[in-house]
Amino acid sequence: MVLPDWLAEPGLNHFLVVGALLFSLGLLAVMTRRNLIMVLMGIELILNAANLNLVAFSRYGALALDGHLFALFVIIIAAAEAAVALAIALAIYNRFGTVDVEQLSDLRE
Repeated sequence: MVLPDWLAEPGLNHFLVVGALLFSLGLLAVMTRRNLIMVLMGIELILNAANLNLVAFSRYGALALDGHLFALFVIIIAAAEAAVALAIALAIYNRFGTVDVEQLSDLRE
């Protein structure tokens, strides 16, 4: 089977479309989910979309390795964010017995 030229080798547009889809799914998860863990997963999807775009621009642009280094930095920050956020989620669950974001209005008091 012979593939068309536009499908044979992915270009910058293909990576940008996948990054936009990941970002959209992450934003949808953050805005519609009430579970704190699902909101954190949406944030991770958004960060992964940013990483994909950074690496794609680095590969197809004139940035050399700058995009790869920025992506590595974002991965490190995302790992730290995930560890801290999960620790906070566990503390909230131990205190309130739920991770439902809308039921956590007691935190304001």
